[in-house]
Amino acid sequence: MIRYCVKCVMPETKPDLYISPEGVCSACSYIDQRKQVDWEQRKKELLALVEKYRSKDGSNYDCIVPVSGGKDSTFQLVRMLELGLNPLAVTATTCKLSEIGRRNLANLRKLGVDSYEVTTNPTLRRKINRLALRQIGDISWPEHLTIFTTPVRVAVQLNIPLLVWGENSQNEYGGPAADANNNVLTRRWLEEFGGLLGLRVTDLVGQEGIEKKHLIAYTYPSDEELKRVGVTGLFLGHYMPWDGYTNALVAQGYGFETYHTTIEGSVVNYENLDNVHMGIHDYFKFIKYGFGRATDLACLHLRRGRLSRADAVELVKRHDGKFPWSYLGVSLQEQLKEIDMTLEEFEGICDRFTNKRLFVCDSRGQLVKDKDKNLTKVNYDNLPGAWNGKASSAGATTDPRAAGKVMP
Repeated sequence: MIRYCVKCVMPETKPDLYISPEGVCSACSYIDQRKQVDWEQRKKELLALVEKYRSKDGSNYDCIVPVSGGKDSTFQLVRMLELGLNPLAVTATTCKLSEIGRRNLANLRKLGVDSYEVTTNPTLRRKINRLALRQIGDISWPEHLTIFTTPVRVAVQLNIPLLVWGENSQNEYGGPAADANNNVLTRRWLEEFGGLLGLRVTDLVGQEGIEKKHLIAYTYPSDEELKRVGVTGLFLGHYMPWDGYTNALVAQGYGFETYHTTIEGSVVNYENLDNVHMGIHDYFKFIKYGFGRATDLACLHLRRGRLSRADAVELVKRHDGKFPWSYLGVSLQEQLKEIDMTLEEFEGICDRFTNKRLFVCDSRGQLVKDKDKNLTKVNYDNLPGAWNGKASSAGATTDPRAAGKVMP
């Protein structure tokens, strides 16, 4: 049986999540701690920090804001402009950019900023999509890497020391306290929590004709280069209350476009609009760990008092972890065709990475699927009297092939 936080609906199977003996997860605890933060003092700290890095003679940009065109990066740019900064918006193009994602990227430029968009070799990228899906169950691995390496590489090349990231995912979604309280993004944070799942860039060399020279964009700058420029990456969420829904409302006021309906596998229409592969990515998170995007978002709203726990459970049952037949209206078959993979092979990879402890199986130990290939979790909430402060069999041991960190 899977045990869940008694305040939200996050399962104990989430990597790095701690659930107290009282049954409360670390993410809920961090949100409660935010109520004690002196946000006015944090704002003063932010103002002092950006002033330190502001270009004194106007000969360079004041900072880099990594942007995808989504609600959060739109919000980040708006806030930097409000502080009177001259930011450079830097985009690492997603694996398969959606039409609405392209429009939202174009909208960012209307805010009045210069921008760089770095697109990696699409032929190589499709090879890496396929390799990563087969080897670690994550088609979005190259995106997880380049969204961090690209802005930092541009910072080094243009001598812009300050990067302004969004939220610290360890604080927002729950993780080790030492890292949840960090206000800067370091190389160690990237390697530990950046969603690389144990696959190193160097592991790609020699596979499918990939050479070291092909992987420049996927490689983090050296410590010497970072030190020379003095690169510092701060989490804006440390200095001001962070709320994705509020960010979406602000972003919409500046032209950000939402989807016309609830996004597949989600419970909202404003999140993860840029990469068509997100449906596959979130499905693999679900089959590995028993939760997907609907759980993530239901928990965020629940912790902020916008959703009851009972409603959150029902929404998760309705939307979480559905087989990714389409995402943003683009079919799974079209996505698989681009990476040279058949539906049969994809289903085999799904089964290989599925943690059977978390899903209903038949008497022969085979996964039970409905007509649309959807799985059913063994339980979607704690049973009466189930919480006893001990790890369950589902949380204690997971399929080693599914080990690693997952980006929220």
